[in-house]
Amino acid sequence: MDTHPIRTPPNEEERRAVDTLLGPEPDDGALPSAVSEVRSQRHALLPALHAVQSRFGWVSPGALGYICRRLGVPPAEAFGVASFYALFALQRRPPTVVHVCDDIACKAAGADAILSKLQKGAGESTWMRSPCLGLCERAPAAMVVAAGPAPFERGFGPVTLESVNQALADHRVAEQPATVLPQAGDPGLRLLRRVGRADPRHLDDYRAHGGYDALRRALELGPSGVVREMNDAKLVGRGGAAFPTGKKWEAVSQAPVRPHYVVCNADESEPGTFKDRILMEEDPFAVVEGMTLAGFATGSERGYLYVRGEYPLATERLASAIAQARVRGFLGDDILGRGVRFDIEIRRGAGAYICGEETALFNSIEGFRGEPRNKPPFPVSVGLFGKPTCVNNVETLVGALDVLASGGEAYTAVGTAGSTGTKLFCLSGKVARPGLYEVPFGTRLDALLALAGGVAGGRPLQAVLLGGAAGAFVTPEELSVPLTFEDTRRIGASIGSGVVMVFDDTVPLVPLLQRMAAFFRDESCGQCVPCRVGTVRQEELVTRLAERRPLGSVADELTLLKELGQAMRDASICGLGQTASTAIESAVANLDLFPGGPTP
Repeated sequence: MDTHPIRTPPNEEERRAVDTLLGPEPDDGALPSAVSEVRSQRHALLPALHAVQSRFGWVSPGALGYICRRLGVPPAEAFGVASFYALFALQRRPPTVVHVCDDIACKAAGADAILSKLQKGAGESTWMRSPCLGLCERAPAAMVVAAGPAPFERGFGPVTLESVNQALADHRVAEQPATVLPQAGDPGLRLLRRVGRADPRHLDDYRAHGGYDALRRALELGPSGVVREMNDAKLVGRGGAAFPTGKKWEAVSQAPVRPHYVVCNADESEPGTFKDRILMEEDPFAVVEGMTLAGFATGSERGYLYVRGEYPLATERLASAIAQARVRGFLGDDILGRGVRFDIEIRRGAGAYICGEETALFNSIEGFRGEPRNKPPFPVSVGLFGKPTCVNNVETLVGALDVLASGGEAYTAVGTAGSTGTKLFCLSGKVARPGLYEVPFGTRLDALLALAGGVAGGRPLQAVLLGGAAGAFVTPEELSVPLTFEDTRRIGASIGSGVVMVFDDTVPLVPLLQRMAAFFRDESCGQCVPCRVGTVRQEELVTRLAERRPLGSVADELTLLKELGQAMRDASICGLGQTASTAIESAVANLDLFPGGPTP
């Protein structure tokens, strides 16, 4: 272990930025005296790096060394953590950076034409390419990040060459309009019923629209009663894995080891996904209430809300909601005077898709590189800080409120026997009315597309990407598929995170496959060989096919693509490697993009 300190001293402003977060340095400047003390402080590493990055636009050697000294983290390890995340800079750069998305939704919306005309900024600002920013309904999109004493961050879109250049010049953008749901006013909305109606900035408005009714009912039912309602409702996780929520909560509640934790996985990074962002921005108190409900049911007294680093407005809204809930007695040591203790701490991600994997997220919170852990043991027994942990995503937690509002058995009346309730779908691409939609499970894909106005301009449909970059392409002949977990599996697809990205006949799909392959190569954490090497070889192979220079025949290449995908599925530690080839293989198999050989 490298214990040599960084000799470069911090300047006074860097020291102040860190001390504002951690408190003043002890007079003797001593390292933490015991291993247990070091471990108890290391979880502050990511917040400390954020504090310096947001103040100066980069993490200098002096600032990194000072953080290491304050937290007792070896410099080599701290450097390994800081360099793991895309939003931290370890080399000096301008304090204002505009991140311009070039991922699949924005690429299909013309981002490449904008990027080709942008000039590198000079002086106080610059721009860089970015993976999906979670603003796909406004594609093409960008995010401006301006460091300084009063840092500014905001996503915006749809962007033009002029608006990006203006952001580079002004170091900020005008406040974006509030989200308008395409289904606004629909009485059938459940998860989205408050969006656009209740002011997300005020607790009283949330309560006037049914807020905290679910928590009050939970306090009447007791923890076991809440778990029973979740099991009766057959609520499953909405992040992609579809694990039964009630079983997870029950397992954590019964774990003998203490303390227990609740973690909200709000690191929504799947390309094409923006449902959790809209819930956090437009109904943040529901996320806080959902976490509190989970904490009560699982016997947890602390929750961590891990928000994607590219979601600045969501982070602001959630921080305000938590503060208001704490003041009004909905968080803290005696919630609603019932002796229930639970509080929430926000942790910001810093640009790592892999941290959407639950155990990688734990490592990130604990101050380590966001690399997945081997399972078993599973988080319900050994999770965050080695303790039993309940992990749910935003949509699942808000859905739990809906279960208590209607009752578990009544909840199953919506949807199908195997997929109960409603589901949020993120429609983007060449669709007439892009945006976030809520429909009952079992709604057919063609009916959902019709709800969104069909293909923009009435053009022919080429394909639909269902489930994101880790999902699969669906052909026009498969649009009658009911949107349930079981029916999408039947056609070799998955609902995943709810992505429905539409491509008409004008969109070249091969460049999108190249972008997906590059995405998985970039986002692989590199911990396991099948994913680290497989994603590189997959990108090389797709590039050869795209450029019509196969090694051997096209048939040979397609066979190799299939073998690569199978190796990653069989041997990768986590879902990134296991799904890195899924969409690409489905496109090759279903869309005849590379004529000349048998499909994989």
